[in-house]
Amino acid sequence: MILTVHGRRSFGAVLILLAAATSSCGADSKPSKASKPDEPGAGTSNMAELWIDPVDLERRDLVLGTGGAALRPDAETVFRFRKEDTTGHTGGYEVEDPQGRKWDVKIGDESRPEVVASRLLWAIGYHQPVTYFVPRWRMSGGPAGSEKPPPGRFRLESDHEKEGEWSWDDSPFVGTRPHRGLVVTEIILNGWDFTANNNRIYRPKHAGSGPARWFVIQDLGATLGKTKWPNGTIDDLEGFLTLGFIKKVGDDGVVEFDYHGRHRSMVRDITAADVVWTCRLLSRLSEEQLLDAFRTAGYPREKAGAYVRKIREKIREGLALETR
Repeated sequence: MILTVHGRRSFGAVLILLAAATSSCGADSKPSKASKPDEPGAGTSNMAELWIDPVDLERRDLVLGTGGAALRPDAETVFRFRKEDTTGHTGGYEVEDPQGRKWDVKIGDESRPEVVASRLLWAIGYHQPVTYFVPRWRMSGGPAGSEKPPPGRFRLESDHEKEGEWSWDDSPFVGTRPHRGLVVTEIILNGWDFTANNNRIYRPKHAGSGPARWFVIQDLGATLGKTKWPNGTIDDLEGFLTLGFIKKVGDDGVVEFDYHGRHRSMVRDITAADVVWTCRLLSRLSEEQLLDAFRTAGYPREKAGAYVRKIREKIREGLALETR
């Protein structure tokens, strides 16, 4: 482009424009910090929809979780049956408490590990729904013989709206450190079910100053067992203890995990740096906090201790990659 001033070419202006263009091209040719796939906020300006830096991690209460004491279901409360939930691995009930709050109750072998996994993800900064494990509860109006149902995982449903599912392969966060950290945490817990129907987009009804949407894994029951093809085990301490964590790290820094589930593509591009980032977060949890996550889910202390020892061993193994 040539500028003219009173009919004459202004070569000074041309030089200025050329210099500016050269400077701009130079800046564009360098990768910005935000474009690096291994940075926490990479690829999106809405990272808070998935993960928020847990500055108070060491003080988080893994007994009560995000719902606190106020929302914890009471053993004497009688919940009104709304409908039976026949979906998923174990099924359960949809119920309503006397305050009009609606809950999804999962019974069976997934109920305990789901509460543990939810507590740990929430502790390190990932959005999680309000969940509790309730060992004794009562229900009215349900099928015959269901007045005193089995222990269950209670998940609060009436404090948010759902917008549908989100995909591991096609979300705003693919390639970012927190997205990969979510996968690493699942691997540490021997999670083996990465299907998209476990993932939901929430719109909290009382978001306050936080993000208007949450990207959530709301079904975490397929954990704390052994990964194998096509389906692993659930809440299986013996199986959990038999598997390792890291098999090897390639020259390119990509980690090969001791994972044997059917979603192997999910764990192929995780780097040593991703593992270290995740394990740094988890290492900030005290042993007592980790035990709390298991005790609140109804695990006896001896079994909880065995799980926690193995998890802490994996965390140390992950942290050791920092020296590579």
